[in-house]
Amino acid sequence: MRIIIVGCGNVGSTLTEQLSKEGHSITVIDRDEERVESITNQYDVMGFIGNGASFNVQNEAGISNADLLIAVTTSDELNLLCCLIAKKAGNCNTIARVRNPIYNKEINYIKEELGLSMVINPELAAAMEISRLLKFPSAIKVDTFAKGRVELLKCKVETGSPLCGRSLMEISSSIRGDVLICIVERGDDVYIPDGKFRLQEKDFISLVAAPRHAIEFFKKIGMDTNRIWKVMVVGGGETSYYLTKMLLSMGMEVKVIERKKERCSELSALLPKAMIIQGDGTERNLLQEEGMKQMHAFVSWTNKDEENVMLSLFAKHASKAKTVTKIHRIAYDEIISGMDLGSVLYPKYITADYIIQYVRAMQNSIGSNVETLYRLIENRVEALEFVVGAQSPVIGISLKDLKLKENLLICCINRRGKIIIPGGADSMQKGDTVVVVTTNPGFRDLGDILK
Repeated sequence: MRIIIVGCGNVGSTLTEQLSKEGHSITVIDRDEERVESITNQYDVMGFIGNGASFNVQNEAGISNADLLIAVTTSDELNLLCCLIAKKAGNCNTIARVRNPIYNKEINYIKEELGLSMVINPELAAAMEISRLLKFPSAIKVDTFAKGRVELLKCKVETGSPLCGRSLMEISSSIRGDVLICIVERGDDVYIPDGKFRLQEKDFISLVAAPRHAIEFFKKIGMDTNRIWKVMVVGGGETSYYLTKMLLSMGMEVKVIERKKERCSELSALLPKAMIIQGDGTERNLLQEEGMKQMHAFVSWTNKDEENVMLSLFAKHASKAKTVTKIHRIAYDEIISGMDLGSVLYPKYITADYIIQYVRAMQNSIGSNVETLYRLIENRVEALEFVVGAQSPVIGISLKDLKLKENLLICCINRRGKIIIPGGADSMQKGDTVVVVTTNPGFRDLGDILK
């Protein structure tokens, strides 16, 4: 596909990297000459310097032949204008990043009136991810499928866990429940395990289950399932606003610590049921005075990675709170992964995954498509949800008889709301949605799982 990306910031560069790896023809536009030069030198893409909302600039970049324009500049209004010009000039599909909460209630109207294919709000998407994490205290990461009916949860096998030293077949027979362990991380290695695979302490496992079955499983293996009631958030940006609003609606108590007095006043007006505290969230005494020790969850969401890392480390030391850490830069990934920071979220990846999911769905030719996509473990594993179309080659064939590619697992079948953790005798039917986990990147259609 021919794709034009307007804006070469964090999200723009991440999209350029990932979409170019998937074989798309990418052209980038940005006003900043250094950014354009850096991206074109790093990846095999075309670059143009200028205003992405200019008809002439878009024309020069090839909008008349483009399949998709993605506008991810720092300005919502510029992104929407870019998409409007692209629709008129090239009649292509368009995606806009829109961040301001003012537009959030009007998103459907804006999308429909401007003819946008997709609108993505990174702060809202990140807040939704954090809120999911706080529903499962033992989970390090939570991804959802089948409109929330199925969840992919990541947790750690602690010393003394009943899972240690046991094969997945033994675990399945002794700890009965509709749960499937589908990914195991051990050191630098990643496995898509079979029934004979034995777990060890310090393994990180990812399992697929309906929410209530996941809670039952955690209880049986002695993991924390107590509900989170008290949450402290450091940083009062837009993500914190969306998150606090969600947590309050779930009946949680929320404290937000923010440096700027003006922002505190805004948050107090917008979130009257939350406690908004003006102060430096990196000050130890302030955190202790505000009851960090009694918190069930601690979210470090400032604009500085270093502050977020130190805050989470301190929260781990000073309390039993579940920690969520925001990281922008990935240059120190290896160091960060070795720290006990709890759940680490990269906002730019959350946004990029939503957009890549849409791009893959655009490419399908058979009728099955990518409903949901998550890239896991530094993009080494993909978890995808497909719709089974009428012409799909997998319909009616039992899973044990399908000739599947290596390093791939069919984890779940959603049949009109009924969740099936499949065995070899199960088969897929038209209209099902199916969750697949694999280390083979780039699947665009359900048929791609076959050899």
